[in-house]
Amino acid sequence: MLEKGTAAPDFELFCTPDQKIRLSELAGKKVILAFYPADWSPVCSDQMALYNETLKYFRKYNADILGISVDSKWCHMAFSADRKLHFPLLADFEPKGAVARAYGVYDEKEGECLRALFVMDEQHTIQWSYLSPTGINPGADGILDALEALAQPVKS
Repeated sequence: MLEKGTAAPDFELFCTPDQKIRLSELAGKKVILAFYPADWSPVCSDQMALYNETLKYFRKYNADILGISVDSKWCHMAFSADRKLHFPLLADFEPKGAVARAYGVYDEKEGECLRALFVMDEQHTIQWSYLSPTGINPGADGILDALEALAQPVKS
């Protein structure tokens, strides 16, 4: 798993059936990556719903959140519409798990993303990361703490 101080690998993934998002397009914004195993699973559904409810706090820190799993763009579209999500879900579908592998959070045995969080600064350097047990919703506290730490002036 990539650690603090590592430059985040750039990627381009589908966010809708006909649109892609490239990490580098979000230059100048903090970015939260939320890798998760699968749409529709109970823990993932709760986790994405929590982030949807927490969006205003993320945006207060000039941060965008991107959900990433190996599900297809069509599955994401249905899941996002059903859950009324207001942030992009990215399809790490083909080649399967390529972005999760680049971040060191792909589960080869299960063929899905591990439940992992990354918070990056405006230059997309990883400032915080967390690997959660698959069956546990990691919540938003760690993300908010990391964003708060980035907002603090550097002490000399």
